[in-house]
Amino acid sequence: MMAILDLIPIALLGGVLGLDVVSFPQAMISRPLVAATLGGALIGQASSGLLLGAALELIALETLPFGASRYPEWGSASVVGGAIYASHPGSTQGGAITLAMLCALATTWVGGWTMVKLRQLNAVWAGRRRAALEAGARGTVIELQLMGMTADLIRGALLTAIAFGLLAPVATACINIWSTDIRLSRAIVVATAASVAGGAAWKLFHSTAGARWFFIGGLGLGLFMLFVR
Repeated sequence: MMAILDLIPIALLGGVLGLDVVSFPQAMISRPLVAATLGGALIGQASSGLLLGAALELIALETLPFGASRYPEWGSASVVGGAIYASHPGSTQGGAITLAMLCALATTWVGGWTMVKLRQLNAVWAGRRRAALEAGARGTVIELQLMGMTADLIRGALLTAIAFGLLAPVATACINIWSTDIRLSRAIVVATAASVAGGAAWKLFHSTAGARWFFIGGLGLGLFMLFVR
């Protein structure tokens, strides 16, 4: 019973952040940096969630969530990854951050699939009300919007609950037998995330005028503030 009660806040957070990805309010709280930090905070280790969220954010830079394309669902997945990594605070086993990232990435893939299925369900609901929509019925439009957002909230909550419930025990079991040095494991995570972010930035530099100078300026300012501290 306690395990189920502990899972409810994580599931609700995943539902709200999954809703933010596309449906409402699109306030960027579903970005990995925020979502993983909040997931870690629910476990009592916000700093661990922040660390994983920073790595996931670098990978998420490659994603362009627009139109009807299929893309990873980072909100709910980052909650799962942040909560899993935060469950092993100060772990000396090298696999904690690596496995938490793998769990988050696996959840993003499944989450993208669930979003496609939700769009198909929305189309079915709209098709059944086609006559009212063509007549411009305001109540029907509002009904469809509320149904879609409610379904998206439930989708995100179920995805988070199932993913965390299944992957957290697997991650713990793997961490306990992980033998790779913690420095090497973290280096692999950082190198992987940085390479993906570098590829995304490279594409941006070639398509947006002045983007490279904004990037260099932001990087320089960030390094200056880091050394000042």
